[in-house]
Amino acid sequence: MFSRSFKSTAVILLASLAIGCKHMPLDPPGDGGGNNGGGTVLQPCDPDTVYFNQTILPLIVSSCAIPGCHDAASAEDGVVLNNYNNIMSTGGVNPFNPNDSELYDVITNNDPDDRMPPVNEFPPLSPDEISLIRNWILQGANNNSCASACDTINVTYNFSIKPLIESKCQGCHSGASPQGGIALTNYNQVSASALFGTMLPAVQHSGGAVPMPFNSAKLPDCEIDLIRIWIENGAPQ
Repeated sequence: MFSRSFKSTAVILLASLAIGCKHMPLDPPGDGGGNNGGGTVLQPCDPDTVYFNQTILPLIVSSCAIPGCHDAASAEDGVVLNNYNNIMSTGGVNPFNPNDSELYDVITNNDPDDRMPPVNEFPPLSPDEISLIRNWILQGANNNSCASACDTINVTYNFSIKPLIESKCQGCHSGASPQGGIALTNYNQVSASALFGTMLPAVQHSGGAVPMPFNSAKLPDCEIDLIRIWIENGAPQ
């Protein structure tokens, strides 16, 4: 069962941390008997398919597998949501049937005492994010990946950076008590962190910066390139 409320955990980060949150290392994509192991060459992304490793895993980790909640160390109510196997088993995911999946039930529950993320502690998932999880389950809840094109021509906040921050960072860096006191919920906050000069070294795992996402693999090269180009261009909105 999921808990009725998350435990609030104070995590003090250095001021130089720009994005990401502290959680246990994720298993590499494809772990768990899915469709992305053994050095398989990835196919181009299908716009009608919801991919676990590109979309669902970052969303759930950012919103749920955080300290004091459903990371491996905390395992609130025995629920760990940091990789495919754990999401499927402890998250109670029933492939092809979102209405019979506990993960989907708790993110759509109308009772504020039962809904996850907990009301008044963390922002709720957006309708689009809920729809992604629903469609992923409807499509069989596969452990799948794809090779997406990397458009670095017109990199802007709204088109390129905002979706990345929402899926990879806001689960920790939003709400009433963002991790390390760093909120990344709007353009002004994100651009301030970026232009301060600490975001890029953090995501590149270079320059002595604390690697972000913390205790996890680097962001895909394309996403790092998007952040770098956006910052080099003055962080346009």
